[in-house]
Parts: sequence; C-alpha cells; structure tokens
Amino acid sequence: MARIKRAVNSQKKRRRTMKLAKGYFGAKSKQYKTAKAAVMKSMRYAYIGRKLKNDLSYSKMMYGLKQAGVEINRKILADMAVNDKAAFAKLAELAKKNA
Repeated sequence: MARIKRAVNSQKKRRRTMKLAKGYFGAKSKQYKTAKAAVMKSMRYAYIGRKLKNDLSYSKMMYGLKQAGVEINRKILADMAVNDKAAFAKLAELAKKNA
C-alpha cells in the first residue's frame, strides 16, 4: 500500500487561511500558526457581530408576521430579502411591531 502524503491538501488549507489573514499586522499575516489563531478569533467576532447587527431573529420575525396575519413562506421571504429589500424591510418592521 502506497503512503499518502497530504502535501496538496495541507498547502491548500494553509493557503486559504493565509489569504484570510492578509492585511493583519506582523506575524499574524506571515506565520501560519499565528495566522490560524487570528483568523479563528476574527471569525468568532464576525459571527457575534452579525448576531448583534440583526436584532430580529427568524423565529421572532415569523411570530410577528403570524400575529399580524401575514401568511408567507420562507422561500418567498428569502427571495424578497435578496431581490426586494424595501418590501422585506417593511415586513421586518411589521414583525417587530407585532412581536
């Protein structure tokens, strides 16, 4: 049985991390080990920041819409969020008011 070396996959994984760490200060943009830690921490902050930015969760929005008497399924809602942002914002305000 031939020995499998992970050179290609390891390099791909490292390249992805180093690309995300581009622009970081000092060793965090040059060394893989420190870049990996910095990227993981920044991803955690980004996740928390996205949660803080959206003050209305999906379940609260659906509850508010149901209370307002709006019957809309999640596929149409997702399509509105991408294509018709103004109408989606109005629905979100309606859901906030009724939640």
